[in-house]
Amino acid sequence: MELSALTRSVVKHNHAIIAPDGYINSNVPGWTNCTVNVIINEQMGARLAQTIITLREGGQLQGQTQASQIFFYVVAGQVQATIDGQEKTLTAGHFVYVPIEKRYLFHNPTDGTQLLTFHKVYEPLASYDTPAVLFGERDLSKAPVYMNDEALRIQELLPNELGFDMAVNIFTYDMGGHLPMVETHIMEHGLLYLEGQAIYMLDQQWYPVQKGDSIWMAPYCQQWATTMGKEPSVYIYYKNVNRFPTML
Repeated sequence: MELSALTRSVVKHNHAIIAPDGYINSNVPGWTNCTVNVIINEQMGARLAQTIITLREGGQLQGQTQASQIFFYVVAGQVQATIDGQEKTLTAGHFVYVPIEKRYLFHNPTDGTQLLTFHKVYEPLASYDTPAVLFGERDLSKAPVYMNDEALRIQELLPNELGFDMAVNIFTYDMGGHLPMVETHIMEHGLLYLEGQAIYMLDQQWYPVQKGDSIWMAPYCQQWATTMGKEPSVYIYYKNVNRFPTML
């Protein structure tokens, strides 16, 4: 008999590992004929939200952003997206950034299409325009080497411009790749492993992680990672950027 009391998921005051074995489904108004799993949100102390949505045939996501911007990434499958009058077919590896106060519709999915979302309350910056809708896709040729280590590559999916107060990147660790230091910083992270296996260290605690796992890291949570296994490990992650470091 399989023990139902075993899980790799861990929730601490400043970090969490969320494995799919513990998902409980949620309902979101306007998101129909789909399974919604809220992975990260404010109730755990975060200042972002992260969800994973699995669409069935005929499913759709319909709504309008308000105070929060939303970044949608297609993990698997295909879906039609209509954002503020722009219509595109999105397949695995494609994304769309939806700024505040914009209508969105995702429809006509292939069965099992999976979307990842990052949500953040937008912080306007004087003299800078609110970003526009942005479509793009994962492209390894646009992922330069990180810190002179050929085993590490990062693709920045959103422009590094002051109008944006969030960044979303894809980090690829080839075999033997690991972070060159234990990072300790003000930026918060939400991430999803897209490929492979790894060991992640969070505040001096060590966790095995793999494709499908999500991680939340609060500001100043110490972090380090190394790939593990026989293939590269790849994750997509969010961080807050480009705003004053204090509310005072």
